[in-house]
Amino acid sequence: MSHWIIAPIVLPALLAPFIVLAARYHIGIQRALSLAGVVALVVIATALALQASDGTITLYRLSDWAAPFGIVLVADALSTLMVLLTSVLALFVLLYAIGSGWDNRGRHFHALFQFQLMGIIGAFLTGDLFNLFVFFEVLLIASYGLMIHAGGNARMRAGVQYVLFNLIGSTLFLFALGAIYAETGTLNMADLAQRVALIGPEETVGIRVAAVLLLLVFAIKAALVPLHFWLPSSYAEAPAPVAALFAIMTKVGAYAIIRVYTLIFPPELAATQGLHDLWLLPAALVSVAIGMMGVLAAKKLDRLVAFAVIGSMGMVMVTLSLFTPEGIAAALYYIIHSTLAGAALFLIADLVRTGRGGLDLTAQPPMAGAALTAGFFFVGAIAMAGLPPLSGFLGKLLVLNASFSAPQAAWIWGVVLVSSLVSILGFARAGSILFWKAESLTLEEADPSRSVPRPLSYVAVGGLIVLLAAHTVFAGQMHGYTSKIAGQLFDPAPYMLKVLDTPGKLSQPKEGH
Repeated sequence: MSHWIIAPIVLPALLAPFIVLAARYHIGIQRALSLAGVVALVVIATALALQASDGTITLYRLSDWAAPFGIVLVADALSTLMVLLTSVLALFVLLYAIGSGWDNRGRHFHALFQFQLMGIIGAFLTGDLFNLFVFFEVLLIASYGLMIHAGGNARMRAGVQYVLFNLIGSTLFLFALGAIYAETGTLNMADLAQRVALIGPEETVGIRVAAVLLLLVFAIKAALVPLHFWLPSSYAEAPAPVAALFAIMTKVGAYAIIRVYTLIFPPELAATQGLHDLWLLPAALVSVAIGMMGVLAAKKLDRLVAFAVIGSMGMVMVTLSLFTPEGIAAALYYIIHSTLAGAALFLIADLVRTGRGGLDLTAQPPMAGAALTAGFFFVGAIAMAGLPPLSGFLGKLLVLNASFSAPQAAWIWGVVLVSSLVSILGFARAGSILFWKAESLTLEEADPSRSVPRPLSYVAVGGLIVLLAAHTVFAGQMHGYTSKIAGQLFDPAPYMLKVLDTPGKLSQPKEGH
């Protein structure tokens, strides 16, 4: 049993309280500890991903209690890929927070940042539905603290809305877990996969209700229309590094759908027949359309990026709703792309705010540091809109190819192509207002809120742009890897065997205890 699997959870869980207790008033020490912790996470996540790249599934039994009685963590190719993506994203977001000074505008940023990483990574690694709920709550609490970092009435209002929507999701999650446990007597995912498959056709009502509730919960986390109302204001009002980190949070919902609805409720299961294509696909197509219309109609840059995130999640869900190996492979490739592109655009929006003094899409005097910021925006917009040659274009090609033989192919192709055109118009409009029309105005007296962004801020954004370029250059290898992951997901027997048939006896209490 490898103890390295639990390290990405334990490391931030120990580092966060240590920062609060030992370095509360020393921002330099907080930065050093937080940065060292994230670098260590990247190293550990890379090692775990390499170990799982050949199909190896590694199990960690807490207190050496075997499943399904004990809590287990499972590191397979899918979970380690998501952990690595989270860790790399966190590194560049943290560099930006330090470089821009956002981490020093309120208290406990670094401690909350570490707790947030703990919740996200724990959700990816857990092999138990109840502990998925626990990690959801950890990341919810930490994300609320990060959202209202640096204060402000608008940020507080958005934070309250964010918490209320997610508390509704948490309540539904508890109802779903209760229903599942009442029907099966277990919450271990591998054990559930076996027991749900044995439920007869005449006894599927309870488990079908639970499956629908779980899908609603994960759809809220993924900001799928019509459950997306919390996202635009929450992401737009959050501090830029927080919004950039939140780019991975919607992917937690997508990951949960992939894991639960390929392992526990696969498409061929009689109890959940029709659930994916009759509800999930139409909602995903509407999400793509709403997101890109929001991009075109947005009056502020941060809300434009927030609606782009909704549209990108809709694109992910379109391919997930097909529940084919090709669809899952395309969705995973697009998840990586949209996470990096969304995070980069949120940070670029903050560069614009710093150099311009605001994010309103109206013609204003030229911004400070406009050349480099404009270059980054140009690349980020191309990536998110899906124009060649970057990974967004390749990701959309994979999405269209995966849906080619689907009965709803005409709808999928039509919505994806038209929404792509709308997003191009929206980003072109924003870019021209921010960087081109400004040149025709006379530079007025310097606004005290305008300043040139710090070099480390540009380094952090540049790092994400480089990763997007690498995701494009190595698209063949990445799609090959996501195809292997999809194949592993649609052959869950090794996962179930590893979790449930692990040699070893249950730990017994020692004498005297």
